[in-house]
Amino acid sequence: MVDVTSHDGVTQWRFSSFASRLVGFSASAFVTPDGILIDTGMSACAGDFARLLTATPIRAVMVSHHHEDHAGNLELVARRGIPVWIPASTLPRVTQVTPIGAYRRITWGSMPPLTRAVTAYAPELLTPIAAPGHCADHHVIWHEATRTLFSADLFLGVAVRVIQRTEDPWQALASLDAAIELAPARMFCAHRGLVPEPEQALRAKAKWTRDMIDAITSRIERGFSDAAILRSLMGGESVTGRASLGEYSRMNFVRAVRARGSS
Repeated sequence: MVDVTSHDGVTQWRFSSFASRLVGFSASAFVTPDGILIDTGMSACAGDFARLLTATPIRAVMVSHHHEDHAGNLELVARRGIPVWIPASTLPRVTQVTPIGAYRRITWGSMPPLTRAVTAYAPELLTPIAAPGHCADHHVIWHEATRTLFSADLFLGVAVRVIQRTEDPWQALASLDAAIELAPARMFCAHRGLVPEPEQALRAKAKWTRDMIDAITSRIERGFSDAAILRSLMGGESVTGRASLGEYSRMNFVRAVRARGSS
Protein backbone atom coordinates (compact mmCIF):
# COMPACT_ATOMS: atom_id res chain seq x y z
CA MET A 1 0.00 0.00 0.00
CA VAL A 2 1.00 3.63 -0.34
CA ASP A 3 0.17 6.74 1.66
CA VAL A 4 0.55 10.06 -0.15
CA THR A 5 1.23 13.17 1.95
CA SER A 6 2.04 16.74 0.93
CA HIS A 7 4.61 18.75 2.87
CA ASP A 8 4.59 22.35 1.62
CA GLY A 9 5.40 21.44 -1.98
CA VAL A 10 7.18 18.13 -1.43
CA THR A 11 5.03 15.02 -1.86
CA GLN A 12 5.85 11.90 0.13
CA TRP A 13 5.02 8.46 -1.23
CA ARG A 14 5.19 6.18 1.80
CA PHE A 15 5.27 2.52 0.79
CA SER A 16 4.63 -0.49 3.02
CA SER A 17 3.88 -4.15 2.51
CA PHE A 18 1.85 -6.39 4.79
CA ALA A 19 5.08 -7.84 6.16
CA SER A 20 6.77 -4.48 6.62
CA ARG A 21 3.78 -3.13 8.54
CA LEU A 22 3.95 -6.11 10.89
CA VAL A 23 7.46 -5.06 11.93
CA GLY A 24 6.79 -1.31 11.76
CA PHE A 25 8.81 -0.55 8.63
CA SER A 26 8.01 1.66 5.67
CA ALA A 27 10.07 3.30 2.93
CA SER A 28 9.35 6.62 1.26
CA ALA A 29 10.10 8.27 -2.04
CA PHE A 30 9.71 12.02 -2.46
CA VAL A 31 8.55 14.22 -5.34
CA THR A 32 9.92 17.76 -5.48
CA PRO A 33 7.78 20.71 -6.65
CA ASP A 34 9.46 20.60 -10.07
CA GLY A 35 8.71 16.92 -10.60
CA ILE A 36 11.92 15.17 -9.57
CA LEU A 37 11.32 11.82 -7.86
CA ILE A 38 13.90 10.89 -5.24
CA ASP A 39 14.16 7.10 -4.92
CA THR A 40 11.69 4.52 -6.19
CA GLY A 41 10.45 2.60 -3.17
CA MET A 42 10.34 -1.18 -2.84
CA SER A 43 9.39 -3.76 -5.44
CA ALA A 44 6.77 -5.25 -3.10
CA CYS A 45 4.73 -2.12 -3.93
CA ALA A 46 5.46 -2.10 -7.67
CA GLY A 47 1.78 -1.89 -8.58
CA ASP A 48 1.16 1.15 -6.40
CA PHE A 49 4.37 2.74 -7.67
CA ALA A 50 3.34 2.21 -11.31
CA ARG A 51 -0.05 3.82 -10.69
CA LEU A 52 1.59 6.84 -9.06
CA LEU A 53 3.99 7.21 -11.99
CA THR A 54 1.05 7.22 -14.37
CA ALA A 55 -0.84 9.81 -12.36
CA THR A 56 2.09 12.13 -11.53
CA PRO A 57 4.17 14.26 -13.93
CA ILE A 58 7.71 13.03 -13.17
CA ARG A 59 10.51 14.72 -15.13
CA ALA A 60 13.38 12.63 -13.75
CA VAL A 61 14.37 10.23 -10.99
CA MET A 62 17.34 10.41 -8.61
CA VAL A 63 18.49 7.27 -6.78
CA SER A 64 20.25 7.63 -3.42
CA HIS A 65 21.78 4.12 -3.26
CA HIS A 66 21.31 0.53 -4.35
CA HIS A 67 19.26 -0.98 -1.51
CA GLU A 68 15.99 -2.60 -2.55
CA ASP A 69 13.79 -0.24 -0.53
CA HIS A 70 15.25 2.72 -2.46
CA ALA A 71 15.98 1.39 -5.95
CA GLY A 72 13.42 -1.42 -5.96
CA ASN A 73 11.38 -0.08 -8.89
CA LEU A 74 14.20 1.32 -11.00
CA GLU A 75 13.57 -1.17 -13.82
CA LEU A 76 9.97 0.04 -13.97
CA VAL A 77 11.22 3.64 -14.24
CA ALA A 78 13.56 2.63 -17.07
CA ARG A 79 10.67 1.01 -18.94
CA ARG A 80 8.80 4.33 -18.82
CA GLY A 81 11.79 6.12 -20.38
CA ILE A 82 12.13 8.55 -17.46
CA PRO A 83 15.63 10.09 -17.22
CA VAL A 84 17.62 8.90 -14.19
CA TRP A 85 20.50 10.21 -12.12
CA ILE A 86 22.25 7.32 -10.39
CA PRO A 87 25.66 7.21 -8.68
CA ALA A 88 28.31 5.54 -10.82
CA SER A 89 29.07 3.20 -7.91
CA THR A 90 25.39 2.23 -7.67
CA LEU A 91 24.86 1.25 -11.29
CA PRO A 92 26.66 -2.15 -11.17
CA ARG A 93 24.81 -3.01 -7.96
CA VAL A 94 21.40 -2.57 -9.57
CA THR A 95 22.26 -4.27 -12.87
CA GLN A 96 23.80 -7.31 -11.15
CA VAL A 97 21.66 -7.66 -8.06
CA THR A 98 23.16 -9.60 -5.15
CA PRO A 99 20.81 -12.06 -3.40
CA ILE A 100 19.44 -10.66 -0.14
CA GLY A 101 18.48 -12.29 3.14
CA ALA A 102 15.06 -13.78 3.71
CA TYR A 103 14.06 -11.04 6.17
CA ARG A 104 14.67 -8.42 3.46
CA ARG A 105 12.91 -10.41 0.73
CA ILE A 106 9.85 -10.79 2.95
CA THR A 107 9.81 -7.15 4.08
CA TRP A 108 10.73 -5.21 0.93
CA GLY A 109 10.73 -7.74 -1.90
CA SER A 110 13.67 -8.66 -4.12
CA MET A 111 14.65 -5.93 -6.55
CA PRO A 112 14.40 -6.79 -10.26
CA PRO A 113 17.76 -6.04 -11.91
CA LEU A 114 18.00 -3.03 -14.17
CA THR A 115 18.17 -4.50 -17.67
CA ARG A 116 17.25 -1.49 -19.79
CA ALA A 117 19.48 1.42 -20.67
CA VAL A 118 18.47 4.65 -18.95
CA THR A 119 18.68 8.20 -20.18
CA ALA A 120 21.09 10.06 -17.93
CA TYR A 121 19.68 13.00 -15.99
CA ALA A 122 21.94 15.92 -15.07
CA PRO A 123 20.51 17.46 -11.87
CA GLU A 124 19.72 21.15 -12.13
CA LEU A 125 18.58 22.50 -8.76
CA LEU A 126 19.31 19.38 -6.71
CA THR A 127 22.83 18.44 -5.65
CA PRO A 128 23.72 14.82 -4.88
CA ILE A 129 26.32 14.55 -2.10
CA ALA A 130 28.22 11.38 -1.28
CA ALA A 131 27.37 10.33 2.28
CA PRO A 132 28.87 6.86 2.84
CA GLY A 133 28.61 4.86 6.03
CA HIS A 134 25.24 3.20 5.65
CA CYS A 135 26.75 1.75 2.47
CA ALA A 136 29.62 2.76 0.21
CA ASP A 137 27.41 4.23 -2.55
CA HIS A 138 25.02 6.14 -0.27
CA HIS A 139 24.16 9.72 -1.30
CA VAL A 140 21.94 12.46 0.09
CA ILE A 141 20.20 15.03 -2.12
CA TRP A 142 20.45 18.74 -1.29
CA HIS A 143 18.26 21.61 -2.48
CA GLU A 144 20.19 24.76 -1.68
CA ALA A 145 17.44 27.29 -2.48
CA THR A 146 15.10 25.92 0.19
CA ARG A 147 17.85 24.33 2.36
CA THR A 148 16.04 21.00 2.07
CA LEU A 149 17.93 17.77 2.65
CA PHE A 150 16.64 14.44 1.34
CA SER A 151 18.69 12.31 3.70
CA ALA A 152 17.85 8.79 2.42
CA ASP A 153 19.23 6.48 5.16
CA LEU A 154 21.66 8.92 6.78
CA PHE A 155 19.44 9.79 9.76
CA LEU A 156 16.86 7.04 10.50
CA GLY A 157 16.75 8.11 14.15
CA VAL A 158 19.08 9.32 16.90
CA ALA A 159 20.03 6.15 18.81
CA VAL A 160 20.26 3.64 15.96
CA ARG A 161 21.97 0.57 17.41
CA VAL A 162 21.10 -1.91 14.67
CA ILE A 163 23.32 -1.79 11.58
CA GLN A 164 24.23 -4.06 8.69
CA ARG A 165 27.48 -5.99 8.65
CA THR A 166 28.95 -3.75 5.97
CA GLU A 167 28.19 -0.41 7.64
CA ASP A 168 30.98 1.86 8.83
CA PRO A 169 30.11 3.95 11.91
CA TRP A 170 33.06 6.32 11.34
CA GLN A 171 32.08 7.04 7.75
CA ALA A 172 28.49 7.52 8.87
CA LEU A 173 29.70 9.99 11.50
CA ALA A 174 31.69 11.97 8.93
CA SER A 175 28.63 12.06 6.67
CA LEU A 176 26.50 13.32 9.55
CA ASP A 177 29.04 16.08 10.26
CA ALA A 178 28.96 17.10 6.58
CA ALA A 179 25.15 17.24 6.64
CA ILE A 180 25.22 19.37 9.78
CA GLU A 181 27.49 21.83 7.97
CA LEU A 182 24.73 22.35 5.41
CA ALA A 183 22.46 23.66 8.20
CA PRO A 184 19.28 22.20 6.67
CA ALA A 185 16.02 23.96 7.41
CA ARG A 186 14.03 20.90 6.33
CA MET A 187 14.92 17.22 6.12
CA PHE A 188 13.10 14.24 4.65
CA CYS A 189 14.21 10.81 5.89
CA ALA A 190 13.30 7.77 3.81
CA HIS A 191 11.99 5.95 6.88
CA ARG A 192 10.91 8.82 9.15
CA GLY A 193 9.41 11.25 6.67
CA LEU A 194 9.65 14.94 7.58
CA VAL A 195 12.06 15.33 10.52
CA PRO A 196 11.36 18.30 12.84
CA GLU A 197 14.35 20.53 13.68
CA PRO A 198 16.69 18.69 11.32
CA GLU A 199 19.98 20.28 12.33
CA GLN A 200 19.29 19.53 15.98
CA ALA A 201 18.32 15.95 15.08
CA LEU A 202 21.52 15.42 13.07
CA ARG A 203 23.65 16.86 15.89
CA ALA A 204 21.94 14.57 18.41
CA LYS A 205 22.61 11.53 16.23
CA ALA A 206 26.24 12.52 15.69
CA LYS A 207 26.75 12.96 19.44
CA TRP A 208 25.08 9.64 20.22
CA THR A 209 27.20 7.86 17.61
CA ARG A 210 30.44 9.37 18.95
CA ASP A 211 29.48 8.51 22.50
CA MET A 212 28.61 4.93 21.55
CA ILE A 213 31.87 4.44 19.66
CA ASP A 214 33.80 5.82 22.65
CA ALA A 215 31.91 3.63 25.11
CA ILE A 216 32.51 0.48 23.04
CA THR A 217 36.18 1.38 22.57
CA SER A 218 36.60 1.90 26.32
CA ARG A 219 35.17 -1.52 27.08
CA ILE A 220 37.32 -3.19 24.43
CA GLU A 221 40.42 -1.63 25.99
CA ARG A 222 39.29 -2.96 29.39
CA GLY A 223 39.03 -6.51 28.03
CA PHE A 224 35.25 -6.87 27.67
CA SER A 225 34.02 -9.52 25.24
CA ASP A 226 31.68 -8.50 22.41
CA ALA A 227 28.79 -10.25 24.17
CA ALA A 228 29.50 -8.37 27.42
CA ILE A 229 29.64 -5.04 25.57
CA LEU A 230 26.37 -5.82 23.81
CA ARG A 231 24.66 -6.57 27.14
CA SER A 232 26.09 -3.59 29.04
CA LEU A 233 25.58 -0.90 26.39
CA MET A 234 22.68 -2.06 24.24
CA GLY A 235 20.62 -4.35 26.42
CA GLY A 236 21.43 -7.43 24.37
CA GLU A 237 20.51 -8.32 20.81
CA SER A 238 17.38 -7.03 19.10
CA VAL A 239 14.55 -9.11 17.66
CA THR A 240 15.63 -7.87 14.23
CA GLY A 241 19.16 -9.05 14.87
CA ARG A 242 17.97 -12.53 15.71
CA ALA A 243 15.45 -12.68 12.85
CA SER A 244 18.11 -11.63 10.33
CA LEU A 245 20.61 -14.17 11.69
CA GLY A 246 22.92 -11.31 12.61
CA GLU A 247 22.94 -9.60 9.23
CA TYR A 248 21.18 -6.54 10.63
CA SER A 249 22.03 -6.39 14.32
CA ARG A 250 23.35 -4.52 17.32
CA MET A 251 26.31 -6.87 17.48
CA ASN A 252 27.45 -5.52 14.11
CA PHE A 253 28.00 -2.12 15.73
CA VAL A 254 30.22 -3.65 18.41
CA ARG A 255 32.18 -5.72 15.90
CA ALA A 256 32.68 -2.76 13.57
CA VAL A 257 34.31 -0.79 16.39
CA ARG A 258 36.51 -3.72 17.41
CA ALA A 259 37.57 -4.34 13.81
CA ARG A 260 38.54 -0.69 13.34
CA GLY A 261 40.62 -0.75 16.51
CA SER A 262 42.51 -3.88 15.50
CA SER A 263 43.23 -2.77 11.93
